[in-house]
Amino acid sequence: MAAYSKFLTARHSAIAGAAAACALLCLLGKRRAAAQHGKRSGKQALQNNEQKEGKKERAMVDRVFIARICRILKIMVPRTLCKETGYLLLIAVMLVVRTYCDIWMIQNGTVIESAIIGRSRKDFKKYLFNFIAAMPAISLVNNFLKYGLNELKLCFRVRLTRYLYEEYLKAYTYYKMGNLDNRIANPDQLLTQDVEKFCNSVVDLYSNLSKPFLDIVLYIFKLTSAIGAQGPASMMAYLIISGFFLTRLRRPIGKMTIIEQKYEGEYRYVNSRLITNSEEIAFYNGNLREKQTIHRTFRKLVEHLHNFILFRFSMGFIDTIIAKYLATVVGYLVVSRPFLNLSDPRHQNSTHAELLEDYYQSGRMLLRMSQALGRIVLAGREMTRLAGFTARITELMQVLKDLNSGKYQRTMISQEKDADKKQALSLIPGSGEIINTDNLIKFDHVPLVTPNGDVLIEDLNFEVRSGANVLICGPNGCGKSSLFRVLGELWPLFGGRLTKPVRGKLFYVPQRPYMTLGTLRDQVIYPDTLEDQRRKGISDQVLKEYLDNVQLGQILEREGGWDSVQDWMDVLSGGEKQRMAMARLFYHKPQFAILDECTSAVSVDVEGYIYSHCRKFYLHMDGRGNYEFKKITEDTVEFGS
Repeated sequence: MAAYSKFLTARHSAIAGAAAACALLCLLGKRRAAAQHGKRSGKQALQNNEQKEGKKERAMVDRVFIARICRILKIMVPRTLCKETGYLLLIAVMLVVRTYCDIWMIQNGTVIESAIIGRSRKDFKKYLFNFIAAMPAISLVNNFLKYGLNELKLCFRVRLTRYLYEEYLKAYTYYKMGNLDNRIANPDQLLTQDVEKFCNSVVDLYSNLSKPFLDIVLYIFKLTSAIGAQGPASMMAYLIISGFFLTRLRRPIGKMTIIEQKYEGEYRYVNSRLITNSEEIAFYNGNLREKQTIHRTFRKLVEHLHNFILFRFSMGFIDTIIAKYLATVVGYLVVSRPFLNLSDPRHQNSTHAELLEDYYQSGRMLLRMSQALGRIVLAGREMTRLAGFTARITELMQVLKDLNSGKYQRTMISQEKDADKKQALSLIPGSGEIINTDNLIKFDHVPLVTPNGDVLIEDLNFEVRSGANVLICGPNGCGKSSLFRVLGELWPLFGGRLTKPVRGKLFYVPQRPYMTLGTLRDQVIYPDTLEDQRRKGISDQVLKEYLDNVQLGQILEREGGWDSVQDWMDVLSGGEKQRMAMARLFYHKPQFAILDECTSAVSVDVEGYIYSHCRKFYLHMDGRGNYEFKKITEDTVEFGS
């Protein structure tokens, strides 16, 4: 080490610093070149994504950010007098008390050191015991502060999560977000991780800004009486200049945070798809293909995180110099003025011990003030990151609001062969009229159109009254399931008039029935609860008869009774789930039932029993925009599916 120490002169240190800066610039240049190469190689594949990203609102600390966060804060702190306000006041009081504790510890510590230097055993014991006696109170203040911060984070998360889920689970909004609107790809990521990170970031920012601002005010008051107003004023001027400079440099952090959360959501989604479809993938022996998909998604996330880490490294290098070391230099310059100025009247008659005590006390206060200034400057980095989370949460809130008011945004199909048809049709989502009437389903000049504008049938007209059975048939892709989605109000009407019962009097039985979390009874009565069943006056014996009707009576004994809790999606076979859905249909007794190939996994004898009376009318779609609605007679030829 001694051999190397002789080279560490000021000149060689400057050379080493310049070399490090050059290395940093080279590293940044290589990373930027690699990123540009990646963009060029994938430009064609990512063109649509880039256009979509171009529509995203920017995420930076400006007036838009202030307006966004104020809007969210009104949700998290709904009233002046509420639990969240109490925790905010608790944190504020604890911050004030802790600042006074810091000032007292500086003064008491300075006196202890003066007693040691002055060899005063009496003063040393006195002030040391004062410090020991104050330790429990100071510790209690610190832990009360941590308690308030953690509780406030939880309260904010509860408020915001409840508000978002209230909007997300209103009517069919959760379906529309994934199937009608393409602005948000992974709402689960936003509703869970992003909400948590946003709430933590808001509370941390409140603490990280409140405490330094309070420290600055109190230390300015103390230091003005000790070294004059010029010193604190110089520190504040430095804070303002450095803050504006660093805020300008940190602007990309907001956008990079949004992209990071987007890639995290995509990586989480491909993993959840593997779990959900594990059986099908295993039958296809598709593990290698899925591994490529997961690795590709993960690699995209890792490359972005590498760029983010490198950017934070370069910003950290600048932050540390400006917010820490230069702030310390300014502090030394300020605190040294009254001591190095021999004509200053404050210290003309002071002894060496008094000078030392005054310097220690003023110096430590100024050091704490410079640290507070540095924390405020560095808090701008967290504020820029918070701007990214705020933009994502605000976008989610806006999309939920649009969907609940019947608006959605989706890329519409534009095909030259359908140009004349689309000119004749005004494809305006929600322009049709829905009339709720019991015991009647009537399509009156309703165009059957997918959410992205693909016209399946230009003008659909037919009527079905309660008690009539209609067989809907046609080739794949002709619009059978699309008709059901329009009838169930999952898809918007693009025109015409649809007469139908209210939602609760229509029941849909899909090909892949949904099994809820809960007991065996819950599978039959879903979406009703046990209280709803009792209110309807339906006993468990009646439920048993429904199971017997679909030849599922044995499942009650096999699974251990009505209150047995299982993972029913895995416990029941495909045919058992479809028959359970039919038992659910018998329980609800709707005016109309929509059966969408709901017996494809049921045995032929059970299927024949179910459909034995369902052959009165048929609606045949040919897949080319034509259809016919007629009675089934002996001369009707079997066709379609």
